[in-house]
Amino acid sequence: MAKIREKLYVTVPSLFRCPISMDVMRSPVSLCTGVTYDRASIQRWLDSGNDTCPATMQVLPSKDFIPNLTLHRLIRLWLLSADPPSPESSADNLRSLLRPIQTGNDDLAGTLSKIAEFATSSAENRRKLASFPGFDAAIVRALAGCSSRIDVSENAIYLLDSVLRQNGNPEKIRRLILDARQQCFDSMLFVLRNGSAKSKIETVRVLEFLARDFQSSKSIVETQGLLSSLAGFLKDGGEELRDAVLLFLGVVSVTRSAKVELVNCGVVELVSKLLQECSSAKTAERCLRVLAVVATCAEGRAAMVAEPSCAAAVVERVTKAAKAAAEDAVMVLWSLCCLSGNVKVRDDVAKRNGVAVILLAMQRGWEEHVRSMCVDLIKVLKGACKNNGLGLELGSYDTKTTHIKPC
Repeated sequence: MAKIREKLYVTVPSLFRCPISMDVMRSPVSLCTGVTYDRASIQRWLDSGNDTCPATMQVLPSKDFIPNLTLHRLIRLWLLSADPPSPESSADNLRSLLRPIQTGNDDLAGTLSKIAEFATSSAENRRKLASFPGFDAAIVRALAGCSSRIDVSENAIYLLDSVLRQNGNPEKIRRLILDARQQCFDSMLFVLRNGSAKSKIETVRVLEFLARDFQSSKSIVETQGLLSSLAGFLKDGGEELRDAVLLFLGVVSVTRSAKVELVNCGVVELVSKLLQECSSAKTAERCLRVLAVVATCAEGRAAMVAEPSCAAAVVERVTKAAKAAAEDAVMVLWSLCCLSGNVKVRDDVAKRNGVAVILLAMQRGWEEHVRSMCVDLIKVLKGACKNNGLGLELGSYDTKTTHIKPC
């Protein structure tokens, strides 16, 4: 068994791993900062609009990269010398590693560390784990019982995230976590408060997956301190963590209690300012999604009215955003100007050339409910223009807006 374990857990030289994917690099390339990445990973990073080196966070004067041929040769030689185990020996060893978790063995930290090392080695290893019988249940069990040791919690979160990203058995994992309930969410909160940036991002991704289920979303909202910790990352987290949180907030906000809790955590103010300041289209679109969802409750609309930067930031994004995000922007403006009927916000939108912005938006070929919101907006903004002496004359519009049921 010792030889089998040695073959399965060959230590990968850290120099051979991509700092982004942590997999052995297939095509290593170096940035001007001197850091080497796998070509596919760094290309995705740069294509997402980032202009920094992921490892050093230095702003890149140039986004060009050059092949690291020496390292490529070394990796090829290392791969040729490796002696991969047979499928049978891999399965036997995985069973032996999972057994301590399943039986409640005390050495949980050591067991998870070995499994995490195996998973980190390659995408193929992660696929094996995701499809291995009993692995998902073992990891959820480990996560539920490790809310006081950060190393154990981080490895459990990493492995759970790895399974979900490899399309394991998502419904089963969701059910297992709901059965364990508070213990799992307490462990996730522990990582959010004490873990590394990487572990926090993985935790948010797991929460985002869970939040797509109503019961899971309800449990997340009921975990004291969880949403407030996530909201804090909108102000103090890095770009990748912040974007992961925005994606999560746009999913978890399906219940009224979640929306009210987010308002109480100051999310409207944080997201409005972020929308106003961000240069990333992806970040802006996720901000608009969060605001559109929160705008469907009275507390959310009141918070937006009280936040001076909100309506102004949304108006600026209507014509610049992709179609789905532009619909979210129209939804927010309609909620504030028509549903809330706040005169100050309505006048502010009108003064920012709101009528022209909405007219341009209407040319995108909306479905009827979005077009109805646009027409409603033009009517109220036309009145605001007249009241403020802006002298804008528009034709007559008629509509019936019955698409949204406010709460």
